[in-house]
Amino acid sequence: MKIAICQIDPIIADLEYNKRLIKDASAKARAAGCDLAIFPEMSIIGYPPKDLLEKPAFVRANIDCLYELAKELPDIPVVCGYVDRNSKPTGKPLINSSALLAGGEVLEKGGKRLLPTYDVFDETRYFESATQSLLFDLKGVRFGVTICEDIWNLGEVPGIPRYELDPVLEIVKSYNVQILVNISASPFTVDKAGVRLHILQELVRTHGIPAIYCNQVGGNDDLLFDGYSMVVDVRGNLIRLARPFQPDILIWDTERTYDPIIDPWPSQEKTIHDALVMGTRDYAFKCGFKRVLVGLSGGIDSSLVACIAKEAMGAENVLGVSMPSPYTSSMSREDAKKLSQNLGIRFEEIPIAELFATYKKVLAPLFKNLPEDETEENIQARIRGNLLMALSNKFKSLLLTTGNKSEFAMGYCTLYGDLSGGLAIISDLPKTWCYRLAKYINREREIIPQRVITRPPSAELKPDQTDQDTLPPYEILDQILEAAVEKNMGYEEIVALGHDPSIVRDVLRRLVLNEYKRRQAPPGLKVTSKAFGYGRRYPIARGRRAY
Repeated sequence: MKIAICQIDPIIADLEYNKRLIKDASAKARAAGCDLAIFPEMSIIGYPPKDLLEKPAFVRANIDCLYELAKELPDIPVVCGYVDRNSKPTGKPLINSSALLAGGEVLEKGGKRLLPTYDVFDETRYFESATQSLLFDLKGVRFGVTICEDIWNLGEVPGIPRYELDPVLEIVKSYNVQILVNISASPFTVDKAGVRLHILQELVRTHGIPAIYCNQVGGNDDLLFDGYSMVVDVRGNLIRLARPFQPDILIWDTERTYDPIIDPWPSQEKTIHDALVMGTRDYAFKCGFKRVLVGLSGGIDSSLVACIAKEAMGAENVLGVSMPSPYTSSMSREDAKKLSQNLGIRFEEIPIAELFATYKKVLAPLFKNLPEDETEENIQARIRGNLLMALSNKFKSLLLTTGNKSEFAMGYCTLYGDLSGGLAIISDLPKTWCYRLAKYINREREIIPQRVITRPPSAELKPDQTDQDTLPPYEILDQILEAAVEKNMGYEEIVALGHDPSIVRDVLRRLVLNEYKRRQAPPGLKVTSKAFGYGRRYPIARGRRAY
């Protein structure tokens, strides 16, 4: 039997678009001689639909789309994900479901048994646990279809609860399943593909059956989906692997012998780079933007954002804007221009010294006898934010915010200034990681000017300023932030790692104080296990003690 694992990039709530993706991929699978085509979790509507699920018209439209799809498919059985109504009078109104479509009909249905409620997942808000998985027989082979979380019940994955129910064990025992299928919309984080492979291998070794894993690909708002659909044979070998960060159709011939795929994962730098490129491209496309712009300071962050933007959108669709103030060094201006030349993007310079002077003149009567402080620094950032938003409006371009995770954590950013924009593409990337990615981008030739990478970072909002005037060294700061944000460690635990107590106390204090800024920041692309966004929910008005 030949099985097509169809890794598609749906648009949330664009049912016609998603139906077309499924039909096109099914036709390709049929042309390749496949006997079955498998699609990801919620492939009819895209994942995650969030509170669209509370709209009865939307749920009804997705069910109608499923039955229309069944009639319009080429002559090949298809497994795909959708949302069904809960037929029981109790519990949540919906089921996260899967269906087998063939012969113009919806032949069999099943659903998701385990509903995650951690990090970015909130499925019990909408769904009731299904009473059974999708089970079917095709050409004498018994298939059991699980959905995403259903296979994560190993009890050894950090952050994942151990559930009472074991859907895989249940279908193997009750139906004598011969091929395990998992359809997923599993978001990307660094090194997660290897964790998924480990889970599949453990299940294969436990139950003695091969496993198919079909994952969604693409960016939907802040979540990135890497794809990496795969097949693990009965011996636990990875034998088929789809391309990451792009749609793909992976074909597995059950009668063919495949060599194991050894060392399948690229470097972390390449993986994160490709994830951010995909996320930027998809966000722009799905929101209707054809062009983007970036404020270029001549520093590492804006340089990195410009490089990612060029890869995502094409050089002809990226505008880089330098806005020097009285404190901007000639080095920064030169490097911003040089970067633009290296990338082949359009470059414009708009000096803000005159505008800054006007602001200070207008405010002088109110600021009389008060020394200059961060107020005047922030005015410069806000002038730049206003100019960039004006360009965004005029040219219908998406403004990319350039702040990194370390800055967002510490509030080292200005509301209505450098926080202006529609997408913060490196907001989940610690500063030390920005340097790693910059070096990756320069691996073959110099694209980011070398001194951008080697000189001390600075906001250049006052004379001789560096980031380390007010922040700990980034090597230390990022270690503390990883412990506090991603591992939920408290003050005593972080100090026990060997960090200076006074630095830890200050970092945690500022992390708490700046929650209000992060709440007003643009959406960012999630690449770590815990980002500042939908999956991290903290109050703004709260006691100031950091736990």
